[in-house]
Amino acid sequence: MGIFAWLLFGALVGWLASIIMGKNRRMGLIANIIVGIVGSVIGGWLGDVLNIANVQAGFTFRGIAMAVLGAVLLLFVLNLFSKKR
Repeated sequence: MGIFAWLLFGALVGWLASIIMGKNRRMGLIANIIVGIVGSVIGGWLGDVLNIANVQAGFTFRGIAMAVLGAVLLLFVLNLFSKKR
């Protein structure tokens, strides 16, 4: 995928993950793109390890689902470290 496709894919995945995690109001476009791209890498790695899906295939349902799962996991872990004590 080209750089524009990665940005678009990252924005979509990050936006979906932020809605699932209830952080949509606190995240902007840039944060959604970063979370989406990093989440896609995590989801791609997880899908490869578990032999479930290939995120690199592009805009497929399985690819998007694994990328969103990776982004949700990323937001979950970030939430654990950013909780106020």
